[in-house]
Amino acid sequence: MVSNKGRIGVIGATSIIGEYLLPLLVEASWDIVAFSRQSRYGNQLENFPVTWQVLSPSKLTAVNDIYQKEKQITHWIILAPIEVLPEYFPMLLSCGARHVVAVSSTSIFTKRDSSEPMERKLAENLAEREERLSSWAKTNKLTFTILRPTLIYSPGRDRNISVIAAFIRRFSFFCVFGTAGGLRQPVHAQDVASCCVAALSAKAAVNQSYNISGGEIINYREMICRIFSALDKKPRFVKFPLCLFQLAVFLLRIIPRFRHWSAAMAQRMNRDMIFDHTQASRDLNFSPRNFQLNKEDFLRERE
Repeated sequence: MVSNKGRIGVIGATSIIGEYLLPLLVEASWDIVAFSRQSRYGNQLENFPVTWQVLSPSKLTAVNDIYQKEKQITHWIILAPIEVLPEYFPMLLSCGARHVVAVSSTSIFTKRDSSEPMERKLAENLAEREERLSSWAKTNKLTFTILRPTLIYSPGRDRNISVIAAFIRRFSFFCVFGTAGGLRQPVHAQDVASCCVAALSAKAAVNQSYNISGGEIINYREMICRIFSALDKKPRFVKFPLCLFQLAVFLLRIIPRFRHWSAAMAQRMNRDMIFDHTQASRDLNFSPRNFQLNKEDFLRERE
């Protein structure tokens, strides 16, 4: 039986989801051990009543020694990329893990037939890691819940909406391929965090996987228009043929914040990428917000 009281470990606590997750866990009276590869957590996060642990291979043994007896961590939320989760399996077991909530991605579906080999590999890795988590948990008599968000945003911090906003600020236009009519469901990081908390205690969520999407379906072009509007700019689109888009992306990747962009992004602008979250709403009381932005959302953009 999954309890909603006790000690919980959060791996990836300084992520964009973690910023919203920690206050929710504090409010729910969890005893929180927050793990991060960073030694500095930011003023907001450092003020939360949590125990911070720097997570690195050299410190895993020390973590095991601290929490393997009377200070066991029975519940875990994994916000770090699920691809690295297996390296922490021994630590989770030695710390007394009983239930694990892991955040994966709907990229497991949307990128498996990508034109980019690296994106196809990403989708394969996500599928393989999800399967490994399931097998590991069942072998060791643990329970788990996997959450697969769509495009996550938290203006000022994410690598999706915020990076597009940075491009628009710099160039005052945005490049599109075709009509850019593919449907999207951006999901706010806070809604993902709420879903993580619900998955800790929902009996129906034991050993289940959920696609979690935003509360509104909009097309890609409209999504970009709303970013223009939040920046007080008039929407300006430049249509590029695929060959020029590939060249533009190649040049843009010289700039660090655009390094993860690829030409396959252009092709997906015209592809529907929507996911039904009915099951998550039923089992986890998931009720995501619509996609709304305003200028203040981008004031804390990290350059």
